[in-house]
Amino acid sequence: LLYFFAWKEVKVRYKQAVLGIVWTLLQPLAMMVVFIVLLHRGLGVSTGDMPPPLYYISGLIIWNLFNHAVTNAAGSMVSNANIIKKIYFPRLVIPISSVLVSSFDFLISLLLFFTLVLYYQISGNIEVSWLKLISAVLLSFIITAISALSLGTLLSAVNVKYRDVRYALPFFVQSLFFITPVMYDGRVIQSEWVIKVLQWNPLYWAIEIIRHILSGGYWRNLSSEMWIVFLVLGILFLTAIYVFRKTEAYFADIV
Repeated sequence: LLYFFAWKEVKVRYKQAVLGIVWTLLQPLAMMVVFIVLLHRGLGVSTGDMPPPLYYISGLIIWNLFNHAVTNAAGSMVSNANIIKKIYFPRLVIPISSVLVSSFDFLISLLLFFTLVLYYQISGNIEVSWLKLISAVLLSFIITAISALSLGTLLSAVNVKYRDVRYALPFFVQSLFFITPVMYDGRVIQSEWVIKVLQWNPLYWAIEIIRHILSGGYWRNLSSEMWIVFLVLGILFLTAIYVFRKTEAYFADIV
């Protein structure tokens, strides 16, 4: 059931699209170019020892995964109202399938990311262990996917009863974008209390893990501080499941 829900969403998304899944590569590529031109060349924002294209794409692939997954999952219960009214099945399948579809796009975008890594490694701009990098990407994916699933599931349950979610969600996601180090390096922030606040954002760690390994860092330099992300993920996930389970019995009557 989970497979068919996810596959249906993939087919609907790319149906009658001339470029098909190529759009999944073009979106982060276009944003990467914009950031390089405006931020790096225009405003002189430094990316440290990391090449700007690699620096920005490492943040964009994580952000796009979270953004698309949360947005799709939040409206998934309402958009599947006809199915919910006709037959019973585990309702949690619907938001999970939305995250799976976004994960499929993430896998496609990794082609662009690893191509850039390979190019800069061959040209001598970076030195990176592929084993460490792949494990970093996997950990970042898990953190981002759980964050998106938890928040998306919570919002999907609330959205069934309160349709204000669809108006508040774009503002919320846009605000979260600016407190996530996609365009900037969180380590260069001078204010210590601001850094402490940013570290409660799981996406902060998801991006920093990849950039840390690309910069030649080691896991042990981050492991002592990463207890925050697991605490936040645990609270967010349990809260989302509790709210969803408390309200799913009334979904068919409300939607």
